[in-house]
Amino acid sequence: MSFALYTPVNHKYNGGMYPNDPYGQQPAPQPQPQPGVPQTPFGQPVPQPTYAPGQPAVAPASNFIVPPRKPSKVWLILAIVFIVLTLAAAGVAVWAYINYLDQKNNVDSKVSTAVTTAVKAQADKDAAAFLEKEKQPNRQFVGPDDYGRVSFDYPKTWSVYVAQDASRGGTYEAYFNPVLVPAVSQVQQYSLRVTIENRDYDQSVEMYKDLVARGSLKSTAVSADELSGTRFDGSFTQDIVGSAVLFKIRDKTVTIRTDAQVFAGDFDALIKTITFNK
Repeated sequence: MSFALYTPVNHKYNGGMYPNDPYGQQPAPQPQPQPGVPQTPFGQPVPQPTYAPGQPAVAPASNFIVPPRKPSKVWLILAIVFIVLTLAAAGVAVWAYINYLDQKNNVDSKVSTAVTTAVKAQADKDAAAFLEKEKQPNRQFVGPDDYGRVSFDYPKTWSVYVAQDASRGGTYEAYFNPVLVPAVSQVQQYSLRVTIENRDYDQSVEMYKDLVARGSLKSTAVSADELSGTRFDGSFTQDIVGSAVLFKIRDKTVTIRTDAQVFAGDFDALIKTITFNK
């Protein structure tokens, strides 16, 4: 098998044909640069914006100035909420710290005060219990035989002063008080008064009628050693607030009274032990 060697044909340039173009094609016309018109690196003219008649000229997109965006309100709200929460947390922290300092600095004082209060309460309780024990055993009071021989038990810590013994008749008066009996006075308070008068029982009860009507005294029935009587509780005078019992014995009236509420317990216990010589 044999091959023929290609030998280039020397074509003549004919009317714009490439001299070596075997097909006789003409090259595309090359654009000619125009004076005053900007061109691309490849020799192409830069496109110029076109304007329609009656419309304003529009600059190329590359020349537009984009206005800056306004900050979102969401971030502003979040910032305010964060600041408020921070301040609140700071306030709570300050309060907790102050409270901590108060507890730390005053705990000893508070404990000491609490201990002192508890000790005082216990001491008062012990003192009251001691006084109650000291009252035992009770002593017995016995009045004159001619005046019904009224008798009852009273605390041994009380002292007795007989102001009038009725040895020559008249009214019998005895006064009781813890440790020392003060001088006899209508305004002085005593733990107990005993009065035996030559007065009708109904007249004696009638003397308290106005105080009962005004509500200063409360009247109730009472009995002792099979005898019926009347009890009054409340304000007898501006200085005397306590309780009294009245009994009829023979032709006389017996009045036993305490002048202060502090002796109410002793008075109630005493009333239960009253006896008479009928």
